[in-house]
Amino acid sequence: MGESTTQRWGKSGPTSATWRNWAGNVTSRPVREVSPASAEELADAVRRAAEDGLRVKTVGTGHSFTSIAATDGVLVRPHLLTGIRRIDREAMTVTVESGTPLKRLNVALAREGLSLTNMGDIMEQTVAGATSTGTHGTGRDSASIAAQIRALELVTADGRLMTCSPTENPEVFAAARIGLGALGVVTALTFAVEPVFLLTAREEPMSFDRVTSEFDALHAENEHFEFYWFPHTDNCNTKRNNRSTGPAAPPGKLSGWVEDELLSNGIFQVACAVGRAVPPLIPSIAKVSSRALSARTYTDIPYKVFTSPRRVRFLEMEYALPREAAVPALRELKAMVERSPLKVSFPVEVRTAPADDIALSTASGRESAYIAVHLYRGTPHRAYFTAVERIMTAHGGRPHWGKVHTRDAAYFEKAYPRFAEFTALRDRLDPERRFGNDYLRRVLGD
Repeated sequence: MGESTTQRWGKSGPTSATWRNWAGNVTSRPVREVSPASAEELADAVRRAAEDGLRVKTVGTGHSFTSIAATDGVLVRPHLLTGIRRIDREAMTVTVESGTPLKRLNVALAREGLSLTNMGDIMEQTVAGATSTGTHGTGRDSASIAAQIRALELVTADGRLMTCSPTENPEVFAAARIGLGALGVVTALTFAVEPVFLLTAREEPMSFDRVTSEFDALHAENEHFEFYWFPHTDNCNTKRNNRSTGPAAPPGKLSGWVEDELLSNGIFQVACAVGRAVPPLIPSIAKVSSRALSARTYTDIPYKVFTSPRRVRFLEMEYALPREAAVPALRELKAMVERSPLKVSFPVEVRTAPADDIALSTASGRESAYIAVHLYRGTPHRAYFTAVERIMTAHGGRPHWGKVHTRDAAYFEKAYPRFAEFTALRDRLDPERRFGNDYLRRVLGD
């Protein structure tokens, strides 16, 4: 059959099990699933889908909260497209198969004495899934994972394998680093890397008024700054990550387990479950939990500092704002929560990014700050997210492509100066919308 395929067969042909994302809020039932073991097998699967009149979508680990990967056609599972193809120590790049989880890439790079410059706060996603949706961490000078891409390979709608870089198919490269799965199926990515380095993390509780009044200074003075505000309190937890000459001083096994597993996951899971069952208790729980995390400092290699386990499942909305709008928007969000009957158990996360040059990056052409809101899975989210979205859009916000939002192509046409450039490229590469679905029809138009 040409590809390594996982399929079930019914009376009328191949049928597939229901696919469900990580948060459980999106499901789809594709006609068939394929698990190609090479770029050539994937190209063959795309050609066969075209012959059968089926659309094609790739799913990684399902960490998007939108239906960006849902399909009623052919579902591509990339778990066999994994591993490092090559490391170029002269160019300081690594080329990796698209289905490789970020966790596996980080561990492999560290073994080679290398590291990405910046990364998000979880590393369960595949490299292609993370970059295609614009996953990011926080940074004064270093941008999203996609901004670290130096070349990429993708299968186009007609089954061709295309290589893109600043010198080869540069107009595709300019857009496809954050391509939303709309331009083709990414099969490999080449990232810039650097010699592994040490980061010192300083975590410290801080009041809401202090962190917002000193936000610009905290951003300017630290390579990576982020903070969390606990709704129904005036308490925040701040994190500053800066390069260090060492020596390495990772958290002790016991103290690290208490902070990262017991408090941030175990007890937090119980608190969220109690809050969902008895919402009036949430403000009291928030006051206790916001004081549970204490100040600490530790030094380790980058991925062990940037990332942390996230075992409590939730729904998330995140908007990128012009950086100067972050504090006013956050103060409006706090005032909105305080005057409303809403009960919010999850902290609000604030991060930053420098401007980049990717057409549909949430930081495209402007220094940005990200405000992310979460609710425990199973909690009614519409009232809270609608109120937050109203504030964010009033400040010219751009929603994360993989997180809950209600924006459409008419909004994005105004929010992104290069939106027409992206849609014109899509028209050229995928005129029949082989890689389309309902979500892409909403956000990109038809």
